[in-house]
Amino acid sequence: MLAGVELGGTKCICTLGTGPDDVRAQVEIPTTSPEETLAAIADVLDGWDFQALGIASFGPLDLDRTSAKFGSILSTPKPGWSGAHLTSLANGIPFAIDSDVNGAALAEGLWGAAQGLESWAYITIGTGVGVGSISAGQILRGAGHSEAGHQRVPKLAGDLFAGCCMYHGDCVEGLASGPAIAARAGKDGRDIAPDHDAWRHAAHAIAMLCHNLVLTTLPQRILIGGGVAIGQPQLLEMVRHYLCSSLADYGQTDGVEDLIVLPGLGERAGPCGSLALASRAANWH
Repeated sequence: MLAGVELGGTKCICTLGTGPDDVRAQVEIPTTSPEETLAAIADVLDGWDFQALGIASFGPLDLDRTSAKFGSILSTPKPGWSGAHLTSLANGIPFAIDSDVNGAALAEGLWGAAQGLESWAYITIGTGVGVGSISAGQILRGAGHSEAGHQRVPKLAGDLFAGCCMYHGDCVEGLASGPAIAARAGKDGRDIAPDHDAWRHAAHAIAMLCHNLVLTTLPQRILIGGGVAIGQPQLLEMVRHYLCSSLADYGQTDGVEDLIVLPGLGERAGPCGSLALASRAANWH
């Protein structure tokens, strides 16, 4: 039996089970202060019997096992959470910790639309834009974990929108996240018509991100999920269009319908990501 914790900016989801088709229990906890939130999560875990824990968290995270800060959240705009240590949740149980989007990417490889592939990427579009990249079956790792959603990319000609990323302004997250789309349109995303220009600009930014991924991390498939992408199905075809135009028949342009797809697990990719990490901690995969 596995347990997983997905820590998000507004809520955390604790899951007990072995995979998407075997969820024994699931508890949702609001994200408030680190002390209150982590204590509530620990209470849930204390009532479960499991052999390994997966922690999939918003970041950035320190994932260097030689670091004194291993398993802690680094500088984040989430008030109070910079420096929060997450590894205490394991309480002696074998565990794995990674970014929430890397966990979701792993889950898609185990149970979703990336099964049978060696290399793929998972993009989530929601409050922010995150990218999980899997290369040769392993999470892409280096000086830290991927933060490809903060890449600076070309904008559509004539676009004067400054973006809304507090760090980089008009990076991909500053152009294509839910808050960025709402800021450009001047209204809540739920009230923006599907043919509004804001979606075109967001799709272009995501396509430019995909352009960079196709030519660097070499994914066989790019899964685009998160609340914004799943709630606005017209985005996918727009991203495909702008990607083909940008690549200009250079590199992987054949079969773009199979290259750019929705996640097979849909909105379950996040919670299942924590179980996917737990399965690695238990050496199941």
